[in-house]
Amino acid sequence: MNVPENLKYTKTHEWLSIEGDFATIGITHYAQAELTDVVFVDLPAIGKIVNQGEPVAVVESVKAASDIYAPISGEIIQTNSTLTQKPGLINTSPYTDGWLIKMKIFDPTQLQNLLSAQSYIELLGT
Repeated sequence: MNVPENLKYTKTHEWLSIEGDFATIGITHYAQAELTDVVFVDLPAIGKIVNQGEPVAVVESVKAASDIYAPISGEIIQTNSTLTQKPGLINTSPYTDGWLIKMKIFDPTQLQNLLSAQSYIELLGT
């Protein structure tokens, strides 16, 4: 299972890359493997304010539709519009080309509640 050390993780299988006051968010390799072939992504509007734990996007596969939860509170500043035409990037490149949203972080202390790569691997039991 691919779990990059430089990212933070949630128990609901989202990942975050932190750069200053901003976070890039996607779903983990494990999550995309469980979903199988992603066929549609519903992304939030730019400027939307979300609270930690709220649904922020929907990823649909041939198997199921899954809510993606905001790992932190913040404002949506960018979405990966490429996914509307190529949702399969979530499967082939979940940590790079398959990212979902970028957010401005409102409360950096929320980052302390996220999992390290090692803790996420332990959660998965691998």
